[in-house]
Amino acid sequence: MYTVLLVDPSPTRDVLAERLELQGYRVVSTSDAAKGAHLALSAPPAIIIADLWMPGISGIQLCRLLRSEPATEHVPIILRGPEQSGRDRFWAERAGAIAYVGRGSMGDLVRALNQALAAAPPQADGFFTQLGGGELDLRERIAAQLDSALFDSVIASEIRALGVCGTFDRLFDTLSQFVVRVAGYRWLAVHSFQPERFAVHAHPAHRQAAEIEARAALRVCSDVPAMFVEDEDAADEATGSTPLFEAITMGADTLGTIAMGARAPVAGVHGAHEADLMRVIARELGGPIRIATLMEESNRLAMIDPLTGLLNRRAFIAAMERQIALLERHGEGFCLLLLDVDHFKNLNDQHGHATGDAVLMHLGVTLPACVRRSDVVGRWGGEEFVIALTIQDPTRAAARAETIRQAIANIVVRDSTGAPVEVTASIGVAAAEFGDSVEQLVERADKAMYAAKSAGRNNVTLHPGTPPALQARPAQVH
Repeated sequence: MYTVLLVDPSPTRDVLAERLELQGYRVVSTSDAAKGAHLALSAPPAIIIADLWMPGISGIQLCRLLRSEPATEHVPIILRGPEQSGRDRFWAERAGAIAYVGRGSMGDLVRALNQALAAAPPQADGFFTQLGGGELDLRERIAAQLDSALFDSVIASEIRALGVCGTFDRLFDTLSQFVVRVAGYRWLAVHSFQPERFAVHAHPAHRQAAEIEARAALRVCSDVPAMFVEDEDAADEATGSTPLFEAITMGADTLGTIAMGARAPVAGVHGAHEADLMRVIARELGGPIRIATLMEESNRLAMIDPLTGLLNRRAFIAAMERQIALLERHGEGFCLLLLDVDHFKNLNDQHGHATGDAVLMHLGVTLPACVRRSDVVGRWGGEEFVIALTIQDPTRAAARAETIRQAIANIVVRDSTGAPVEVTASIGVAAAEFGDSVEQLVERADKAMYAAKSAGRNNVTLHPGTPPALQARPAQVH
């Protein structure tokens, strides 16, 4: 015979208890929610039926309390309330109730009882909890449980707000600023899987040791570069507790892992606060990481020419504006190359547009391979390409352009019949000068490129007005 604990302050409680006994249940009933909690914790029943709204302690509070106690965490709870209240049904489910039943429906209550008991795990024998302080102890436990739920809710809200960061680097920086305020740590690390990224926040004095410990905790290979946030917010401690780590999930997907190098435990005991905090962060961080990844990919696609994989015109202009700003501020000169594929229209007409696209795709691979990582390569439009070389000497830039011209001439492309297609390019070179705009610099490189075409194509021409070296900044008139 299953024992049912009925907690109901209404005058019809005894009638409901009799109906349940007729169904074969042993019923223990009370009108007081505090007494009901004592009965449930001291001798856990097979199932609990409680009214949603009761004076003093609500069914929601009772349900949350019993869910948080080891003695009753697996005991099914059915809450009863107004028949058509969707709001009450929602809160009952969120509080952990196995079912929500309207007060006037005995049939629904019996069906919910049978289903809950059939699915309930076996009861543990002899395990109980005693509330030593009576109703005061009960209210303190409810208050502590509500405080914990409120804290989790605030933490979750802060983590979800990271979805506006836009990039993974900024997201991690902001995350570390928040987490270090609520939990002191030696280091914090996040490892995302697709794309693979690894970020660490640590004290500057312990950067290397923190990276080694974080890689070991998250199992990150040494060939994955680390993005570091270094400041004195992290604890200046070389050793501490065993790192805490949690999987970052979103639905059924695991997006990465997060780990924390906790500080040395106080009084030899590692507090549960950090572990609970990590679980909440890991549970909520998946959404912001997914949003940041999608925004980064969207921004990347907005900057990349889809055929060649190089920067598009708008992105290249933005990069040029940054280069010009460095020139004006620090005197860091550079040279611009503008190249045009020779006879590209005839190539498309004779061999087909698919072959023309193949030529452009080969250039998308060849051009970056001919320059340094600090140089910028883009597709200007059609068969025109631009390269910003971080070289101040125009003569050296022209020599690099000649290397690029030769590499283009060595490209092997075949048309649909298998016949080889000759690929050459004419390249114009111009050096950036103080006071230049992007348009002025491109115009000089464009004139040099047309001079190269006029000279017979497949060659490099330096703009005739280019000085042998970057001239001194013009004197400012005040």
